[in-house]
Amino acid sequence: MKFLDLAKVTIRSGSGGNGCISFRKEKFVEYGGPDGGDGGRGGDVIVEAVDGLNTLIDFRYQQHFFARDGRPGMGKAKTGASGDDVVLRVPVGTELIDEDEETLIADLTEVGQRVVLARGGNGGFGNLYFKTSTNQAPRRANPGQEGIERMIWLRLKLIADAGLLGMPNAGKSTFLAATSNARPKIADYPFTTLVPNLGVVGVDDVEFVVADIPGLIEGASEGRGLGDMFLGHVERCAVLLHLVDGTSGDPVADYRTIINELEAYGGDLADKPRITVLNKIDALDAEERAFIKDELEAASGGTVMLMSGVTREGLTDVLRALRARIDANRLRLRKAEAAEEDQPWRP
Repeated sequence: MKFLDLAKVTIRSGSGGNGCISFRKEKFVEYGGPDGGDGGRGGDVIVEAVDGLNTLIDFRYQQHFFARDGRPGMGKAKTGASGDDVVLRVPVGTELIDEDEETLIADLTEVGQRVVLARGGNGGFGNLYFKTSTNQAPRRANPGQEGIERMIWLRLKLIADAGLLGMPNAGKSTFLAATSNARPKIADYPFTTLVPNLGVVGVDDVEFVVADIPGLIEGASEGRGLGDMFLGHVERCAVLLHLVDGTSGDPVADYRTIINELEAYGGDLADKPRITVLNKIDALDAEERAFIKDELEAASGGTVMLMSGVTREGLTDVLRALRARIDANRLRLRKAEAAEEDQPWRP
């Protein structure tokens, strides 16, 4: 299935049905009075987050979603049937953005979340509604309320616990393939990965989700390369795993390029917890490993781990470090939720 993380759709809710003008007609009943029913309500346009989807590709082939109009009222005080709703089913992690491409309408982060994007119009009143003591035979009815038409952007940000960062060909896809059942394309050339990949990784009987995005290059935050298109997919991650290719000409420059792009991208991406790993150490001797590790630690101001995705050397230690950061984030979120629930209710 192809991957698509941005789609534009046009939606329209149903219009309400018109009210009915009718009078009761029965034999031997001279003054039957009004009995026109109200129009039915128009259908809503609803967006629902569902399980089992990880792309917006369906919205490439259908961009218009119109709910049904309500039926008009009828005689004998019969109300018209309401129009059917239209439900857009999207992956968990989808943001709903207004036509200006800036205003966030809703962020669907849980299965089953539903948002009404356009409410159907109310049905018009029939002439029975307007009967009064002084107007026993009203000859008026209301038209139904018009539906709402608008354009909406759907933007998918994958929900993962950890996100992989690095230059093209840094070994991110090899890491994902070595630690999960995901099978991303792997080859010895840059930009092998063209779309994000998700993999469920396990260590010490605990599983978490890792997202691999296309590699970043200098100027990615300004649109160069592919990574800027997908950086949003690691915004929700609890921790970032920064892989540095030990066989590149200048690993320290590669490290700084990624950090600069994170800072230029904006938001809190650059401030997220980050684990820096020197990858492809199977191609380095002991002296080269120690030298590059010391240089990276001086540049990053923190600890640098050593790993080889091919030989799996150091792989378990990296996974345990990721798990520790993810567990800490989950504990922090639980405490925040508990504190919010303990707050006294205020009208």
